Amino acid sequence: MLRRPQRGDPVWIWVLHGWEALSWALIALVTLITMFGGTPLGRKLGLLALMAVLALCYALVRRHPDNRVLSAYGYLCVLVVVLGGVSYLGDGFGVFYTVTLTQFIVFADSPRGAVLFTGLGALAITVGGSLREGGRADVFLTNTISSLAVWAVAVVMAVLTPRALAQRDERAALRAELKSTQLELAEVYQRQGAAEERERLAREIHDTLAQGFASIIVLAEAARSQLAVDTERSAQQLRSIEQTARENLAEARVLVGAAPSSGVASGSVAATLRRTLDRFTEDTGLTVTAELTDIECDQPTRIALLRCTQESLANVRKHAAASTVGVVLARQPGAVELEVTDDGRGFVVEDSHGFGLDGMRRRLAEFGGGLTVTSSLGDGTRVLATIPLNDRSQV
Repeated sequence: MLRRPQRGDPVWIWVLHGWEALSWALIALVTLITMFGGTPLGRKLGLLALMAVLALCYALVRRHPDNRVLSAYGYLCVLVVVLGGVSYLGDGFGVFYTVTLTQFIVFADSPRGAVLFTGLGALAITVGGSLREGGRADVFLTNTISSLAVWAVAVVMAVLTPRALAQRDERAALRAELKSTQLELAEVYQRQGAAEERERLAREIHDTLAQGFASIIVLAEAARSQLAVDTERSAQQLRSIEQTARENLAEARVLVGAAPSSGVASGSVAATLRRTLDRFTEDTGLTVTAELTDIECDQPTRIALLRCTQESLANVRKHAAASTVGVVLARQPGAVELEVTDDGRGFVVEDSHGFGLDGMRRRLAEFGGGLTVTSSLGDGTRVLATIPLNDRSQV
């Protein structure tokens, strides 16, 4: 049984169901006219009884579409009998066949079933009308011709309906596929966004809080070991611990959204790196040589250069066992380069899988830049960070 039309169905399906609804309005109208007209009482009661049975069966099938006893084909059989009966009751009642034509299409499950039952309906009104006229051959021929004409229309409708249904189902499948794809894409974007945000937070925590805590631990160990022999040095280290802790607190507030900016003070990139290098020299006692060109760049680029410097210096402190560190900030055609070198023990770059270097590469990649690490055992390390400068960066 053809379901009720839904939004997005082809126009033909709406027309079919609209015609079905209209058929009941016409049936009711013809029945009322007959009841209040000059038709003999017996015919009136017969027509009323047949219409009541048809309406009851229709309501039951529509109410219980999955009931095998009250099947759609059972209703069509009742419809054929009713059409034959009303055609027998009075002249002109054969119009009920034309009126109810769409019901054969709506309730049949296949084009073959629709063609078969519309043919049976045509046969029923032909036989009923002929019996009313006493079985006259001329009446039978006339009724047959008119019934065949209407049946031909029914056959065309039965052929067109599956095509409309196929179009409807294709559109429904496309809509469902589109909706499913949209949901999948939304989930992918959501997961990708969450992963990128976790990665960004991990990188920020590593480059700020983790480095700060590592510095605090190193300074605290040094201050404790020298507390009895060099109180002035220990006091200076305690001040560095306090300053680092304050900076970590500021960075933590930025990460949780309690501060409006990056936590990095504004100013030129050279001045920012100089303050970082002075703190590093003060904390470690290493010799630092710096050539810092005052380059104009935007805040995100300046922060990226600062984080790369901090990470490189942290690696020197933790792993290099160096005595001298060199930092060069230079302007190149269309780019800015940051070079950090040390004379430490070095390492095999291919064997390094630390989060710090990878984090620097990812951070620089966001600006279209890159990271080059050159090192070998016993020969120190060179870290070269490059960031393109464009109209956005040069502010």
